[in-house]
Amino acid sequence: MRKLIFTLFSLLLYASLVAQTTVTGTLIDAQSDDPIIGASIMNRATSEGTISDVDGTFSLTLSDNTGTLFISYLGYATQSIKLDGSQTTYNLGNIVVEPSSVGLEEVVVTGVMDIVRDRRTPVAVSTIGTAEIQAKGGNVEFPELMKSTPSIYVAGQSGGYGDSEVFTRGFDQTNTAFLLNGQPINGMEDGKMYWSNWSGMTDVATAVQVQRGLGSSKLAISSVGGTTNIIMKSTEQNQGGSVSFLRGNDNYNKITASYNTGLINDKFGLTVLLTHWQGDGWSDGTAGQGQNYFVSAGYKASEDHNFNFLLTGAPQWHHQRFNQRISDHERSGEFNIRHNGNWGLLNGEEFSSRRNYYHKPVANLNWDWNLNENSSLSTVLYASWGRGGGSGGIGNRNNRIFTSDGLWDFDAIIAANQADNGSEEYVLRNSVNNHSWYGLVTNYETTLSENLTWSLGADLRTYNGSHFREVRDLLGAPAYTQRANARFGEREITSEYAANPWSGLSDFADLEDRIAYNNDETISYAGIFSQLEYSSGAFSGYFQGALSNQSHVRFELFNETEANEESEKVTNLGYNVKGGFSYELNENSNIFFNTGYYQRQPFHDNIYLNFSNFVNPVTQSEKIFGLEAGYKYSTRDFALNLNVYRTSWKNRASTNVLREGDALPNGIIVGAEDVFQNAIQDQLHSGIELDFSYDFQSNLRLKGFASIGDWKYDGDIRSQYFDDERQLILENSGEAIDGNKVGGSAQTTYGLGLDYKATSALRFDLDYIQYSNLYSRVSADRGELKLPSFGLMDLGVSYNFSLANGKLLRLRANIYNLLGKEYISRATSATPASDVESENWNGVNKSNFVIFGKTRTWNISAKYQF
Repeated sequence: MRKLIFTLFSLLLYASLVAQTTVTGTLIDAQSDDPIIGASIMNRATSEGTISDVDGTFSLTLSDNTGTLFISYLGYATQSIKLDGSQTTYNLGNIVVEPSSVGLEEVVVTGVMDIVRDRRTPVAVSTIGTAEIQAKGGNVEFPELMKSTPSIYVAGQSGGYGDSEVFTRGFDQTNTAFLLNGQPINGMEDGKMYWSNWSGMTDVATAVQVQRGLGSSKLAISSVGGTTNIIMKSTEQNQGGSVSFLRGNDNYNKITASYNTGLINDKFGLTVLLTHWQGDGWSDGTAGQGQNYFVSAGYKASEDHNFNFLLTGAPQWHHQRFNQRISDHERSGEFNIRHNGNWGLLNGEEFSSRRNYYHKPVANLNWDWNLNENSSLSTVLYASWGRGGGSGGIGNRNNRIFTSDGLWDFDAIIAANQADNGSEEYVLRNSVNNHSWYGLVTNYETTLSENLTWSLGADLRTYNGSHFREVRDLLGAPAYTQRANARFGEREITSEYAANPWSGLSDFADLEDRIAYNNDETISYAGIFSQLEYSSGAFSGYFQGALSNQSHVRFELFNETEANEESEKVTNLGYNVKGGFSYELNENSNIFFNTGYYQRQPFHDNIYLNFSNFVNPVTQSEKIFGLEAGYKYSTRDFALNLNVYRTSWKNRASTNVLREGDALPNGIIVGAEDVFQNAIQDQLHSGIELDFSYDFQSNLRLKGFASIGDWKYDGDIRSQYFDDERQLILENSGEAIDGNKVGGSAQTTYGLGLDYKATSALRFDLDYIQYSNLYSRVSADRGELKLPSFGLMDLGVSYNFSLANGKLLRLRANIYNLLGKEYISRATSATPASDVESENWNGVNKSNFVIFGKTRTWNISAKYQF
């Protein structure tokens, strides 16, 4: 019996050894000849797999010597290799893997995203891939990842976590469309972007594609400056995970953990990521803290139906530093670039009057349906629920007391509030901006012939916003007295509501506890779009159009009775038409041209004036006309893009309220009834852009970019003045602004970068960007203030350790603004140019409100991948 058992065991062992197959090879990037680190090599039939090492090599043991291996990595086209069963040991040698068109093929989970996939698409485009996002992110703002892109400028708004602003071709964020997996995320009320709401983006984004100018999006969106597509993680196909820790300047700490189940039974997969971060902030009194959660579940119902559900959110709070006068930085007798006058000490700990807090869970369900071999339908159903706001002071300003160095003296404020002197209290309030947003984007695409493709889609959205103030902290006062209004009589408010992103989801003031103002709005949007694409030989072209209808209703819940709270409904039509072509001159180069015209509806905040249901009598759509042309050249070692553009923006409207005592241009003094001024102005933005990369050798790459813009106001300001009955009382068109520079963004930028691979594991990258022709951001009729030029240099180094069983340890260090120089990144108050000493920020009038850029910052990180 023992001999029989031994014989059977030997036979089974022999059979298993015979059945085992070893496959080895090395993965090489087709363009750079670099090894591909961390790529997946898997037999999906058996779920046996591994990942490539730091030198691109892999070794995989299989239970069978037949089947197909799939090689996949974000940013590269998936490659399959069939094993014919003739061997038990396969040495595949160097396997050259082609990058997907723009590094996005593996992460595009739904067809509603308009992604540029090849160089023939007639669009000026730059793409930031996964590797760069992971390497250069960390404790910098997400928009900083885009700064090495032509005609992109990133400026700090408040100096706190998440308070950056991005300009594209001189247009601010309200005029650049931001899409998240095809979902519009600009605010529906005002078009703004609040990056603090997306503080976890560096953890979950797999690519960012910046389409400058007209872009390839088919939606009727406000892409005057361009369109930025942010592509998030989809459900990973391979099992594994990672843990990472990052340490940065000013006590910044961040820990991230993720896990992927891989495809289970080739049907279902789940990816989960969690992050926590906190830091003291670069400016004084700008501490912050937040989390990030991300869940993606994929289900492959059949060969023709794929579903992906995604839920993500980034609850955070951070203290802010709003615009400071230059003189404020000198209160202590020495210049302090980090000065912030919004905070002080309370019970010995940092306490800020200005805290931003927000929690915006976002969910979407993607469905890709292959109808047949020629047609497909892609749909995304999405929702977001924003809760939170920002805090500040309200009440008797005599009780707002400061220390000698300009900080808040909270102990003295509490004492003043507690004193029985009959004065009104000074308390902290929250300005709450809640919303619920639901939408659907669907796109049908069919191949009509070998050369012609047609698509048709719809974009539906409904948005409900709620805006009010509530008491955050009574600062020792027994209550806050809210004066009577149309809805309620005078009342004493004793309830306090924390400025906390988690409790703020449900714990906010009810109707009777709201102070200062309270209004809601409902915005409904419906759009359709269509596109024809033609391709034949060296020529390709497209034509697309979109039509949208947007309606607005406002509810005044403070200064109107319940019977009169609802405003009249305002409806506006918008549309755009775009067309372009590309022509391949030869296998290395092509040219493109496109043009487009937009009629964009006014934002909600421009429709209703003076915080009331009063409808702007001259709300009208803005007109945008764009022209672009470009040349693209690429070889194995060299790539170059050259673009020229011209964008005309007409009927740009701004509204001012003139109150009692103000003077009209004809000398008449405004009486007790307000007068409303609508100022209409035009802008003209034109320029040239260049970017290139060159591989000197397999381990050294030079890259660079340059953009020269001429962004200016065109013609005169045309003003109309209306009384509170919406009757026109005066027209004036004599304010000459023609040729005045548009401020906010550097009009001339250039940059150079080096990527050097010292060994297969050790890499360095160095980037320098120069900014000039930067003007203050003020109204067009207040002249110009040209700010000094400045340059920034960033250095990064990474080292990868190969561990057992295909596991990896990645180390990374970054130093930003390596030279540590002080500079002004933004100014919001003008001084006549003659009063400014060019290129010397000390010469700027010290009454100006400015934001200074950060001096040297840094981070180091370690990531364990299994």
